[in-house]
Amino acid sequence: QVSRGLVGKARGLAVMATAMEAYVACRQDLLSFIDRENCMPIMVRLAWHDSGNYDKRITTWPECGGANGSIVHKPEIDFGANAGLIKALNYLRPFKAKYPVVTWADLIQMASACAIEVAGGPKVPMRYGRVDVKDGSACPAPTSRGTADNAGLPDALPPFGCGAPDAATHLRNIFYRMGFNDEGIVALSGAHTLGRAFKDRSGTVENGYGDATASKYTKSTCPVRMDGAPGVGMSGGKAWTKNWLTFDNSYFQFLKNGPDPDLIWFPTDEALHKDAQFKVYFEKFADSKEAFFEAYARAHKQLSELGSQFVPAQGFTLDQAASKL
Repeated sequence: QVSRGLVGKARGLAVMATAMEAYVACRQDLLSFIDRENCMPIMVRLAWHDSGNYDKRITTWPECGGANGSIVHKPEIDFGANAGLIKALNYLRPFKAKYPVVTWADLIQMASACAIEVAGGPKVPMRYGRVDVKDGSACPAPTSRGTADNAGLPDALPPFGCGAPDAATHLRNIFYRMGFNDEGIVALSGAHTLGRAFKDRSGTVENGYGDATASKYTKSTCPVRMDGAPGVGMSGGKAWTKNWLTFDNSYFQFLKNGPDPDLIWFPTDEALHKDAQFKVYFEKFADSKEAFFEAYARAHKQLSELGSQFVPAQGFTLDQAASKL
């Protein structure tokens, strides 16, 4: 019996080592793919929307929502707030096929962390081993988080689905429900240094797909990568920053640079420098990219683990995986 137990343990360790090897290889492939396709923003958005329906008041899994891969399924992928995210899922399907041991929940969060890194942001200390939900029955209902739609994801513009009278209250209603504090809210908002809004998706801007309706900074010839190399992925839309494929603290330079009609600044952005408590962190991150990166990496990690079940229970890191290969 002892020998059989040792054999079983050895087999389990071998299986785990093989899985870890796949995770390490998958991450390397993702880094190359995301850099080549310039798809950093949509990978971040996909992961955030999978995590962002988490409700700390619900103690059962997967009812609590969070980073569990439910966004892969209908009806969640078809929610209005998730418009366009099928493109990101289609980007990831070949990776899922090549590395089937990597769960959807892990793959989605891994791609987001890779995107931040490729764009010049901090390396987020990620943990893996998330369990996937089985099917669409785990998708949270649109009004299940006390919002009018989209299972508790934040709104860009009023009227706010949570009933908040102003943008600052709305942000706190949404992110406090997930367990974040004011610093985390401002840090996560800083990820708007990446990406754009589109008329064809959120409908919050007049700029659609392609050069014909692109803003001044979102045309196909605009230099937006951190390395200055050409390429924007898909042109069009309207961005929060001029270099919207570069992860830095330029989002927080709004007060220094002043309004620009060719850049987005929604009420939920304005709240970060008008609300007294938010403004402390807005100014801190404007003054120090290092302070922003530190707070962002911490908040991103927290967001990526919301509501997740891990196997093994403590999860595993790819630093641990690499050391065992």
